[in-house]
Amino acid sequence: MQDSAPSRAKRSLGQNFLVDHNIQRKIVDALGASDMDEVLEIGPGKGALTRHLAGTVRRLTLVELDDILAANLQERFAEHSDIRVLHADVLDVDLGGLFDDLGDVLVIGNIPYNITTPIIFRLLQRPRPRDVVLMVQAEVAERMTAAVGTKGYGALSVGIRTVARVQRLFKVGRGAFRPVPKVESALVRITPRLPEPLCPEEEVRVRKLVRATFQWRRKQLRKILRDHPSLSLDVGRVDAILEDLGIPPEVRPENLTPESFVALSEALG
Repeated sequence: MQDSAPSRAKRSLGQNFLVDHNIQRKIVDALGASDMDEVLEIGPGKGALTRHLAGTVRRLTLVELDDILAANLQERFAEHSDIRVLHADVLDVDLGGLFDDLGDVLVIGNIPYNITTPIIFRLLQRPRPRDVVLMVQAEVAERMTAAVGTKGYGALSVGIRTVARVQRLFKVGRGAFRPVPKVESALVRITPRLPEPLCPEEEVRVRKLVRATFQWRRKQLRKILRDHPSLSLDVGRVDAILEDLGIPPEVRPENLTPESFVALSEALG
């Protein structure tokens, strides 16, 4: 199947087209979709992954922001009743409203690197898909999977891992794309935890705590909880809670596990 879409990428949309067919197939294989599965592809572009998914899954939904590429996809797959193309920004789409049960949907995408974090956290809003396989910048993949206490460990690491498991699958060299990007890439898998580990209100509290603490990541936890403007907690209460949880007051955010953040958030209420 030939693609009649223009080859020029738009920098404003962060486009880098994946042209290596072996890598394309490897990514689709990593998703592990069967003919019984419903799949959402984010940013299909010129159909690099789509061509390997079409006709192999129960239903395929493509969300593409680029006007020309979306029109091209609509034309290519106009007679495929099992494929629908949405010309939209995935950050604006009601994903839960697209499917009977988003919890059964698999998500795949070679997403724009300039909006990687917003897309990830959009996918981790409730309701969540069953599994997510995304191409991201290698440095972002390292932060997502960083060990506690390392330089890369931060708000992104904790924000994802409080509600999902994340795994870096493999690296992808710059030569697999056109135009050739300035950064290395990596494929990651994000699997939302079931049953849900936190209720919606708890998730909001944890996110607020994580954002605030990592904004002041070089400061000691006791000082952050006491002085950060979005927290400003009573020092006596802070000391009592930290002692009860066995968390040293001088510890820095990068040394707290996701589980410790959840426990601290719960104790703070």
